[in-house]
Amino acid sequence: MATNLAIDPELLSHALEVSGVRTKKEAVTIALEEFIARREQRKLLDLFGTLDWDEDYDYKSERLSRDRKLGLVDG
Repeated sequence: MATNLAIDPELLSHALEVSGVRTKKEAVTIALEEFIARREQRKLLDLFGTLDWDEDYDYKSERLSRDRKLGLVDG
């Protein structure tokens, strides 16, 4: 999709410099990918402390039970 954008030339030059890429398109693509990744990470961070933790849950026995059902261990 072709798009015309008015991007601050100093920001774009700096992005090219620090990214090490050769084209403006590459620099903008990387910037968008990193922007999206950071925003998605922030959403995950917002979830911390919102889950109820079951102190009695034994993940090891659950894993062993699952592995036995799958025939991955004897028993």
